[in-house]
Amino acid sequence: MHKINKEIIANLMGVLLLFNGGFMLLSSLVSLITHDGVTFELTLSAFLVLFLGVFIMLLSRNHTKQIQKREGYIIVSFGWVLMSLSGMLPYLFTGVIPDVSSAFFETMSGYTTTGSTILNDIESVPKGVLFWRSTTHWIGGMGIIVLAIAILPLLGIGGMQLFSAEAPGPSSDKLHPRITDTAKRLWFLYVGYTLAETILLSAAGMSFFDAINHAMSTLSTGGFSTKNNSVAHWNDTPIIQYIITFFMLIAGTNFVLSYFAFTGKIRKIFRDQEFKFFMTFIGISTLFVALVLYNKVDLTISSFDHPQIFGTLESSFRHAFFQVVAVITTTGFVTADFTAWTPFLTIVFFGLMFMGGSSGSTSGGVKGVRHMLMIKSGFLEFKRALHPNAILQPRHNGSILKEEVVYNIYAFFILYMLSFIFGALVFGALGLDFESAIGVAASSLGNVGPALGNYGPAFSYSELPEFGKWWASFLMLLGRLELFTVLILFTPFFWKKHQ
Repeated sequence: MHKINKEIIANLMGVLLLFNGGFMLLSSLVSLITHDGVTFELTLSAFLVLFLGVFIMLLSRNHTKQIQKREGYIIVSFGWVLMSLSGMLPYLFTGVIPDVSSAFFETMSGYTTTGSTILNDIESVPKGVLFWRSTTHWIGGMGIIVLAIAILPLLGIGGMQLFSAEAPGPSSDKLHPRITDTAKRLWFLYVGYTLAETILLSAAGMSFFDAINHAMSTLSTGGFSTKNNSVAHWNDTPIIQYIITFFMLIAGTNFVLSYFAFTGKIRKIFRDQEFKFFMTFIGISTLFVALVLYNKVDLTISSFDHPQIFGTLESSFRHAFFQVVAVITTTGFVTADFTAWTPFLTIVFFGLMFMGGSSGSTSGGVKGVRHMLMIKSGFLEFKRALHPNAILQPRHNGSILKEEVVYNIYAFFILYMLSFIFGALVFGALGLDFESAIGVAASSLGNVGPALGNYGPAFSYSELPEFGKWWASFLMLLGRLELFTVLILFTPFFWKKHQ
């Protein structure tokens, strides 16, 4: 008989609050340096969160240091909700987002790296708050839980259960046998890439403040920008958009492959079937969209208020490449309103929202490896129809896939589509038109950001009904934690004492 270890759950919630409060203090420092007038409010938020974290840790200090799978699921799901509840304090205290529904939506959108926003005038927001907003992406991107794994041994706890709940995809690649060292290596790569992109964007002409915010949003595949027009603000500086596209590709690729690259195992990257599938899919999609743009679309109309030279091959390719990568990796930055290009391309981009990046990346969505393995299994069924007695087993990177992995992928995809349909039905019931309802459901569940209709790239989510903001927040959490981690909490057998 296994009782849920409430003390260890409470203790780790305290640890997460300490992380949150620490990063809030960093935002108040940015506020102090930039003289934006909200330093006191940000500092107050930070100290409240830090105090609550210390208080909870003291209350639960006599916990038994043992995490089972059930505790892992509870810590990950509740951890994300707690981070969002405490993370909305800077918005509320500064008055940037005065109501709780909108503040929670914005914060959940940050931590789940969705990038949907209810703010209509981002450029008027104090810099300390903008920095906090980007920080929520950055923390959520690699997963606050993975960060916690790096320090769990200090508490005398093994973190494998947390890691499997945080990243339940079919990727089992470990950089190092010890999970703690894996977390540290992932964070080392993550921080390194963020610094590299910040330096490159600064060199290309962005201010340092804009550069570090966009780097944090890119590496987390988030999409919050410091400008009202997102990356379209730099439509007259193509190099900035190419730099961001490059780092979106890195962030959407399995971080294990980055580790291989830095340790000289280049061949392993190009042998990886998911990497080849992911890059091929992006390449074909980009060329296809670029051809349509070049022949059919006047980019001066759809690029907000920054005109392009109409019909040039470079601008057609750049906008196509940027938007395809932004949607597939679920980053959600925009250089143009892709829903204004053609109805056909709107449908194409809606379809791309269901792709997702690679397993082991910071992207949301279904993930490339699941699509690839479902396609492989489909072709095997054709072969079985012709050769019913043949033993045919799906393979991935040369290894035969276990049956339970294949079942897991099918179950995930069915649950994902059901969640999308049910999600859209709720938005429809709240009064959204068909295009907006399916767009917001797909975008929230896939952690993409921009949707369709009244919630497309040119609009914010401020008009979403109050319950709609809570519902979209739930879908974001569901998508970010890959369905099972959250939905298992709603099953009666999860809470039974006998396991």
